[in-house]
Amino acid sequence: MWKIGFSGVLLLLIPLGAKAQVVSDSLQYLASYKEEIPYFQELITGGQYEEVAKTIEGHPFYESRQFENGSLQINGITYPQVPLLYDCYRDQVLTFHPIYRQKLLINPEKVDQFELSNGERFRFFEGNRNYAHHLNGLYKVLNTGEVLVLVKEYKSTKDKNDVSKYTDVFLDKSDYFLWTAGHFYPIQKARQLGDVPDMNYKVLKKELKKRGLRFKSQPETYLTQAVEISARQTK
Repeated sequence: MWKIGFSGVLLLLIPLGAKAQVVSDSLQYLASYKEEIPYFQELITGGQYEEVAKTIEGHPFYESRQFENGSLQINGITYPQVPLLYDCYRDQVLTFHPIYRQKLLINPEKVDQFELSNGERFRFFEGNRNYAHHLNGLYKVLNTGEVLVLVKEYKSTKDKNDVSKYTDVFLDKSDYFLWTAGHFYPIQKARQLGDVPDMNYKVLKKELKKRGLRFKSQPETYLTQAVEISARQTK
C-alpha cells in the first residue's frame, strides 16, 4: 500500500482566484505544499462544501464538527495525517484548506476508506442500493475477517414543535449489517443473525446471554462477539 503525505493536494483543489485568509496556525503547511504538490495531479475534488441550513438545530457531522487528523485511502493510496470531517447526513467526507479556511469535498467516487483520529474506520461498499441511507456507500467497520460488522451512521431531521429560531433538529441514527461474500444482511433484531450463512442463532443467543450481552443495549459489542463466536465454531 502506498503512503503519501496529503497536504500538498489541497492547493490543487482551490480555485486560483480565491481570496487568501491566512492565519498563523496554517503557515506550518506551506513548506510541505511546495514540496509535495507535484504528486497530486491526478486527484480531483467534489467541490466546495455547502453548509446545511442554519434553521436546523445541531450539526450534520459524525460526533464532532471539528476537523481532526485521520488517514484517507483514495484509489489504493493512503494519505496519513489528513484533516477530516465526516458529514453523515449527506454521507460525504470533507477536508480543510488551512489557508483559505474552506471545507472541501473529497470526491466520493475516489474514496476507498478513511480512519478518524479515534481509530474508527469507515469503508466504501458497493451494493445495498435498496437501503434508503446507502447514499455514497460509506459504512463504519467494526472488525476484520470474512464476516464484517458494519454500522451505517447517519442523521435525519425532525420538525421542532416549539417556538425558537430553529425549524428542525438533527437526530443521530445507526443501522447495523453483517456483510459477507458481497452481500448485506440487515440486523434490526438479534434473531436476524440466523439469516446469515453459517451462523447458528440459537447457539449464539445462548453464549451471548452467558456473557450478559443484549442486542438492544449493546448492538456493536453483541454483533462483533457473535461473529467471533461463529468464526471459532466453523473452523
